[in-house]
Amino acid sequence: MAAPFVPLEPRGAVLGDEVYARLGEAILDGRLAPGERLRDHELAEWLGVSRTPVREALQRLERAGLVEVSPHRYTRVSYPNQQSDTVELVAYNMGIAVRMACQRAEDGALALALERLDDIIAASRADDPTALVAASHGFFAVVTNAGANFALVKFIREYEIAIRRDMVGWRPFIECPIGRTAAYERFRDAFAARDGDLAEKLLRDIHGLA
Repeated sequence: MAAPFVPLEPRGAVLGDEVYARLGEAILDGRLAPGERLRDHELAEWLGVSRTPVREALQRLERAGLVEVSPHRYTRVSYPNQQSDTVELVAYNMGIAVRMACQRAEDGALALALERLDDIIAASRADDPTALVAASHGFFAVVTNAGANFALVKFIREYEIAIRRDMVGWRPFIECPIGRTAAYERFRDAFAARDGDLAEKLLRDIHGLA
């Protein structure tokens, strides 16, 4: 196959992260398809780097579930996980992040999160699942950082690409756009009031985790 990457410009300590991001995005957009064999020397040549950061990136991708390794046999792109499991995990973690953000977010971070939440409401009103996933991802990123919990931030960064892949084709639990949008608006009110208990409950209701 033709090389799916533009060579990287090495930047020292951050090179490993860049290789991980490049390979992850290639899996996400299908340039590296499920079941495709991954050879570290070939990937290193395509990216214009040594094999060491490629091997490290493949190990991280294996931990995230994006790559499967059978020693002395193959390293290959995995197939997406059961979507219901991923939705459940994301919804619970979003609830945790929202609760912490209500308690700890600075006013500026809260305002930014509310802007992202308005994007969610607009996507719900338009009944656009793809836009709803994208807006939810943006909101989650803001509230996770605003919650100031290093362990959660690290977890999300490590598994973000796997989560995004598993969410492809997702459909919201509340099918009616009118009822769903009203639920998001109630959630917005609770979040804006920094009511972490209610905001977390409403978010879980929206995703069918009541």
